[in-house]
Order: sequence, then C-alpha cells, then structure tokens
Amino acid sequence: MRRVLTVLGTVIVLAMAGCEATPSPLASSDGPRLSVEGPWVRTTTGARDATMTAAFLTIVNPGDADVRLVGADCADAAMVQVHEMVMADDKMVMQEAKDGLFVPAGSHLHLTPGGPHIMLMQLRTGFAVGDQVALTLRFSDGSTLAVTAPVKEFVEEEDHYHSPSPTPSPSS
Repeated sequence: MRRVLTVLGTVIVLAMAGCEATPSPLASSDGPRLSVEGPWVRTTTGARDATMTAAFLTIVNPGDADVRLVGADCADAAMVQVHEMVMADDKMVMQEAKDGLFVPAGSHLHLTPGGPHIMLMQLRTGFAVGDQVALTLRFSDGSTLAVTAPVKEFVEEEDHYHSPSPTPSPSS
C-alpha cells in the first residue's frame, strides 16, 4: 500500500509540474500588469438622452512600462469611445481621445465624471440602477481587460455630467 501511495504521489507531482499556467496578456513574470478598481456606469433612467451614458473606473498599472487605454468595447452600445476633457472657447468640452489615455507605470488613471471617461453611445438598451454592464478595455500593448461595472445613479445640479464641478473658493 505504501508503495502504491508513493508511486501515485509521484505521478500527481509530475503531472502537476507539466501543467504550466497560460500567462494572461495582462500578466508578466513580475505579476499582474493592469487592474481596475471601482468601475461603474451611469444609469440612463431619467436621463435627457437615454441613448448614451458613460463608464467610470480607475486603471492601476503597477508594471514598469507605460501603457495607453486606446479603446473599449461593450455589446450594449453600437459605438464606444475613450473621451478626454479639453479647453475650447474658454470652457471644458469632451472629445474623443484619438491617441488614448496615458496610464503611467507604477501609477494609475482615474476615469471620472467631469474628467476622462468611456462614452457608451447608440445604446441598444437602457441601464437601470443595479444592472451590470460588461466592458472590454483595450490597451496600446495589445492587451485587453474584461470589466463588469454596476450601474449607479449619478445626480448633478446640471443634467450634463461632462462638465467638471466648479472648485469651491477658499472663502466658501
């Protein structure tokens, strides 16, 4: 019996040694490359234009190389763009970030209301609070990252969530 268990143990160890994990496109020898924190999508319920919304999240890059978020995909939207905020005619406006958004090595990128974000347009369905939205982020190094983002309510004084909130003055 002891001999059978020894042989069986040896076979299991050898079999496991031959099974190497397939590396993820977001992993390297020094560990995971990119991760996402706090993803969410704005509800379309009650929106003035329910054919579009935005996704927000933080991309963490603990690696040694810079990367760019160059695109995203969402089966629920006919068009998805990575947007940035720029100054035009003395006001902040959104536009597609043609070269993507920079995610520095050893740091992170926040996609926030009033800042850079992922725009979901020509929606095939509305998004109610509590729904889950599947996104695939695409990066300049060819890697992708699947994200599931809960739909949340977002209330602002104005119905246009792309304008940054004014900074309170020190006397306020």
